[in-house]
Amino acid sequence: MQKIVYYVASSLDGFIAGVNDDISKFVPNGNGVEKYLSDLKKFKTVIMGRRTYEFGYQFGIVPGQPAYPHMNHHIFSETLKIKQLADNVRIEKKSIKRIIEIKEKSKTDVYLCGGGQFAGWLLDNGLIDILKLKLNPIILGDGIPIFGNSKSTLIGYLIEKESFDSGLEILTYDLKKEH
Repeated sequence: MQKIVYYVASSLDGFIAGVNDDISKFVPNGNGVEKYLSDLKKFKTVIMGRRTYEFGYQFGIVPGQPAYPHMNHHIFSETLKIKQLADNVRIEKKSIKRIIEIKEKSKTDVYLCGGGQFAGWLLDNGLIDILKLKLNPIILGDGIPIFGNSKSTLIGYLIEKESFDSGLEILTYDLKKEH
């Protein structure tokens, strides 16, 4: 079975965005960002929460259109309503069963594009297999926590570490629940 990979940028203090969704302090380019963009090409399926999808509007995503044209999109929301969806965009109700079905049917690992609340729900339900953390050399102090309000306790096993000129690191963890 494919894995769910939460590939996400984070500050040193665990925020995926600052106050008011501010991402301006994150490393914007360089070889670490290029590596991330190259890695995204390997995924054919993406899952995300409503806030993450809507966050993309400010970067030119048109409602109903894919954020990543080469991926099948599953946007999990109880409230998002869009009349015209592209063929590769679906709005789904949050369901463990549905997440497992998507994982089973995907031809590649599944890219979890966030966000914090949705990732926290997935973590609480044992559904995140790999955490690829784009660790930025910044401290934000406040904002959107990487796993929302989750209180789950886990042990992550570091399986890969890449360092880049900008101070950015990509740390890959295999996540295992504690017994």
